[in-house]
Amino acid sequence: MANRIPAATLDPSGAQAVKDAAYAQVSWPINLAPSSVSYHSHGDVLIVGNELEARRAAQRLRLAGTLGTISLLINTPTPPDAQLDDAAEIYRATAQLPCHQARHARVSGYLGAFQVEIDPDDGTPGINLARACIQRDCFDLLLDLGSPALLDLQLPPPGYHAVSTGSEAYEEAIKVLPESIGEFEKPRYFQINHDICAHAGRGQSGCTRCLEVCPADAVKSVKRRIESWIEIDPHLCHGAGSCTSACPTGAIQYLLPQPQRQLDFVARLLGAYRQAGGVTPVVRFCDRAWLDQESMLAAPHVLDVPLEELGAAGMEHWLAAIADGAAEVRIQRHAGLPATLSALIDEQLGQTRALLVALGHDPRRIVVIGESDTERDAPARFNCLTARGDARGNDFSARKRDRLNAVIDHLADQGRPSERREPVPSGAPFGGIEVNEAACTLCMACVAVCPTPALAGGDDHSPRLSFREADCVQCGLCDNACPEDAITLISGFLADPEQRNATRVCKEEDAFACITCGKPFATASTVASIKAKLADHPYFAGEAMRRLEMCEDCRVKDVWRDMARNPDAQLKV
Repeated sequence: MANRIPAATLDPSGAQAVKDAAYAQVSWPINLAPSSVSYHSHGDVLIVGNELEARRAAQRLRLAGTLGTISLLINTPTPPDAQLDDAAEIYRATAQLPCHQARHARVSGYLGAFQVEIDPDDGTPGINLARACIQRDCFDLLLDLGSPALLDLQLPPPGYHAVSTGSEAYEEAIKVLPESIGEFEKPRYFQINHDICAHAGRGQSGCTRCLEVCPADAVKSVKRRIESWIEIDPHLCHGAGSCTSACPTGAIQYLLPQPQRQLDFVARLLGAYRQAGGVTPVVRFCDRAWLDQESMLAAPHVLDVPLEELGAAGMEHWLAAIADGAAEVRIQRHAGLPATLSALIDEQLGQTRALLVALGHDPRRIVVIGESDTERDAPARFNCLTARGDARGNDFSARKRDRLNAVIDHLADQGRPSERREPVPSGAPFGGIEVNEAACTLCMACVAVCPTPALAGGDDHSPRLSFREADCVQCGLCDNACPEDAITLISGFLADPEQRNATRVCKEEDAFACITCGKPFATASTVASIKAKLADHPYFAGEAMRRLEMCEDCRVKDVWRDMARNPDAQLKV
């Protein structure tokens, strides 16, 4: 715009007006509510810890008068320095409560459905504690006062409170537990598209990124017949977003909001900011729960993206913001962030900065900041790149990798991309493959398991194996599935769009024609490999070996003709 006024020359009220005008035109898509999951709690609580503190907590909860049953599991001895002044009264008040002692217990479940199994010291089979105490299969709530806690999770399931006696968290739990009765709902934060999941395929193991980053242990690999599937327990999931950021194909998609709508919000916000006269905007990704009144004091050039959880945005969102006109991106880490999410952000940052360097941009355009106002409000150190026009993140039909590739291509156009393969951190979903042409038989096992369009085959008349690096997420399924060990993964990032987006032929050869009807049905190397492997098989002894050179139709006909000529051969089938 010819009349654009640099933000640095605006008075504070004018600069704030630019920011307010941008937010007035663009709204966060909070009305797109996903489906929900339900919890039902009767208020039956189990308290775990040493006997004195467990009974003391039970007495306080009984005074509330709204809970169901209260049961005790004593798994640690009472400390010798415990305050015993009120011990006699506490024991009298809680003498009728079900109480069991066991050093070892296994806990699973969530609000309204906690399964607790104890192992008796005499070696007898485990006991369902809820069945023994209250004649139910599960407890509704669990107050864990023991050290260490029964569940070692950064984000424990709803209804589970692992606290220390006398702490603020303890007092909060005593207050919250009596209120945890009835029906409760929360959003189903994710959906999974198993068709593009790179975790497993045809019995082969591949990507495990989502399994390694969930702070709630809600993501599991589940065996279904011969296949393994990624499943997310919606009752355990806290919506941290780490799995969707780590997923390289977009098989796990966040729903609060959908990634395309989040990308579209940022692109439109930046566009509205420029339209209002602002320049060099900084986009700050921050946790909505931490985005309180302090955000109103943020500098006018800082545009906030409020996330349900900080892990819900990753490489794709950060790079897209730069491509859509942000001078810098700042990810605001806070003290309450689970260690797993913090590690994921560091990992994603390392990968993202490696891409920026390879694309010819300063890696400091994307930074992680603390809770300091100085870091948050610092002026941008860089000018904005030319923003993408209409080629933004609002193509709701595009897959995650396609959206990321579009961003990378734009950044390459705006920078000086390297012409060689650049190193990336371990585990980054970028790289290529090498194919040993002498060993490859073009059996297409790799194509069958590839969850992206990276690998493709030819047809019966032109057998070939082709590869497009822009689509490869380095899941390893092709390497694991290859029966000839002909594939090797190559880590690294090709920044040059022409090299990265090109489809290259890894191997090609003539088709093998059926010796009976002339129909092409395989490659010469495939037929030769199968003949070598089945040379000693009795079914293909003698003249029967010819069947391996026939198409599937002619092979069946030849078997039936042989059986008609020699009925005794039927006994060998």
